[in-house]
Amino acid sequence: MHTTKHGWKYFVLMILLGAGSTAFAQKKLSNGAAGDSIIYQLQEVTITALRYPEQIVKVPLAISVIGLEKLQNTRGYGMEEALKFVPGVLAQSRAGNQDLRITIRGFGARGAGDRSNAGTSRGIRILLDGAPATEPDGRTAFDFIDLSLAQRIEVIRSNASAVWGNASGGVISIITAPEFNAPFVSPHALNGSFGLQKYTLQTGTTLGNARLALALINTSFDGWRQHSTSDRTLVNMSLLANPGERTKYGVYLVGAKNKFLIPGPLSQAQFDANPQQANATYLSRNERRFNRLGRISATLDHDLNDAHGFSGLAFVEPKFLQRSERGTFRDFNRYHVGGNVAYRYRQDLSATIKSIFQVGVDEAYQDGAILFYSLSPTNGRGSTLQQNKREGANTLGAFVQEELNFGQSVSLLFGARYSDVTYHSQDFINTALDSKKSFARWTPKLGINYRLSPAHSFYANLGGGVEVPAGNETDPVSTFGQDLVLAINPLLEPIQSTTIEAGTKHIIVPPGAGFLRSFSYEVAAYGIKIANDIIPYRGGRFYFTAGETRRYGLEIGANGQLDYGVSLQAAVSYASSKYVDYKVDSVHYGRAGRIADYKDNEVAGVPEVFYNFALRFEPPKLRSAYVEINLQGVGEYFVDDANLTKVPSYNLLNLTAGFRNPVQLTEGLGLRAFFGVNNLSDKKYAASAFVNPDIVNGAPVYLEPGLPRNFVIGAAVSIQ
Repeated sequence: MHTTKHGWKYFVLMILLGAGSTAFAQKKLSNGAAGDSIIYQLQEVTITALRYPEQIVKVPLAISVIGLEKLQNTRGYGMEEALKFVPGVLAQSRAGNQDLRITIRGFGARGAGDRSNAGTSRGIRILLDGAPATEPDGRTAFDFIDLSLAQRIEVIRSNASAVWGNASGGVISIITAPEFNAPFVSPHALNGSFGLQKYTLQTGTTLGNARLALALINTSFDGWRQHSTSDRTLVNMSLLANPGERTKYGVYLVGAKNKFLIPGPLSQAQFDANPQQANATYLSRNERRFNRLGRISATLDHDLNDAHGFSGLAFVEPKFLQRSERGTFRDFNRYHVGGNVAYRYRQDLSATIKSIFQVGVDEAYQDGAILFYSLSPTNGRGSTLQQNKREGANTLGAFVQEELNFGQSVSLLFGARYSDVTYHSQDFINTALDSKKSFARWTPKLGINYRLSPAHSFYANLGGGVEVPAGNETDPVSTFGQDLVLAINPLLEPIQSTTIEAGTKHIIVPPGAGFLRSFSYEVAAYGIKIANDIIPYRGGRFYFTAGETRRYGLEIGANGQLDYGVSLQAAVSYASSKYVDYKVDSVHYGRAGRIADYKDNEVAGVPEVFYNFALRFEPPKLRSAYVEINLQGVGEYFVDDANLTKVPSYNLLNLTAGFRNPVQLTEGLGLRAFFGVNNLSDKKYAASAFVNPDIVNGAPVYLEPGLPRNFVIGAAVSIQ
């Protein structure tokens, strides 16, 4: 494994954590009563990474669960606040709103940039209440996602293509349907720096054995940078019911109207002089997104008996999207439809061997019209129609999976998936550009899990991954006029990856009433070999393919609950990402006929080290009041394949104080409030960056400045 001057520190930390845990595990196993309590706690921590409920300690994958407590008392506009304590996951807000750059073990690093990248991520599959927010081509928009509504988030960091298909370098599953036993109403108001205003109304009622919940949110943000205003209205409704002991279903409705302006990247000189300014070109064209979309989905889970069961999902999602981008006004009318069905069979093969067999099919299709117009003098829709076409994408996948449990200690997981993603493009102006292309791949998975105790497991897995080029990446741009123009880029093939991973998960609850009340940690080490890694150039205007890249990494997450209301939390991630085989035709540098060889260079857009540490004090006698200070750090990283331009490292201090649970003012009336200061030391830093950016007047234009010191205050009333 390749290491750097920092890498040995994390391997030592992993060894120390593992050594220290053994004594606690032995103590716990020797105490029957305490052991029973641990088993009860673990039964509550179930996840759906395998597409059926399973205890997290039994799954041979790197998985983190973010509960409701960590999702409350945040700005809630983007997901970066929720994901910062998930090791291996880097989420960076590009302008302080919902537009994020998300990477998981390097997957998704190209998601920032110029061309159709605003407001979307790549390579990471995101689910909202079970339905894919990710489109068939692997792009995910954040219009529907708000932390104020999230009840729980599950994050799979292991390569999950064998279960979830295309663009599953990581999976983020967000559950919004609240759990409650009595009707309630909860208004919530939040205000913050730079004109942040957010008003939420949540309500729910019981209908027999069903729960109906409704939420309305309006968020507006003036922005810190010039030309970074955003405004979003969101409605979310859920109906969950259990008509029988073996049956449950859900109906979900979500709609959003989302408009945000894009300030664009800056050069280093512009960043140094005035990071608050907008990119002049973005400003002159009033580059923006205006998305109006809705979705209705339904889920059903039914066990025929103790052995046989099935689950299903169906969704319909119409979209009306408008944007000003690169000198054109663009209208998109799309519909996204799909669903899945899975059958599972549980049986006892012997007195000690239990089997869970699962087979399923996923299908999703997106299509619609695309119209490009000239920009009017006021940057609206002009009178000249420049392009008239339709673009469609279909993803079809079938998977099979077997989990074998040998007694209480060993489980074996293996499976495979066949995925076929097909693009078709029809041009109504130039029919010669009509085109169709299919990407089909098999991805396998093999994992083993060993439970040293009910609270401690070791695991290892070997898996394949696949990610097809996104729609805009297959639509090449003629760079100098001499290129052959095709509707679908013939040079790009799917990203294929092979991951080897090993890790451990452990929850420790020492007996007695000592200083340490509980301690949990997870450690994962991995190596990933990637073929056909897709690399953006000129800030995402067009794309090349690297022959091979390799990543090695180590992730550590820990949480300790101490006496006197003190708790500690940490997430540390180390990754070495290198190009192994990557040669570029340097015509794009203006040097026709020359070749640039980037072998052994660091992969652009991926920091080697990033981390989060938090110290919380919650006095036991102050009714869940707490104060928490958080240190967030991101190491430096290159933004170009030549490794000539770097984004500097940064460290941010954040402070939050509030109430973890509502304070009961009267019977049935509670109040929860918080106050936060982000970037406490007023650090000047780049929150995100364009990969392989434009060179303007001899300087790369790539830096997206992060927010300076900013405040937020919120209060929520709950009425039952």
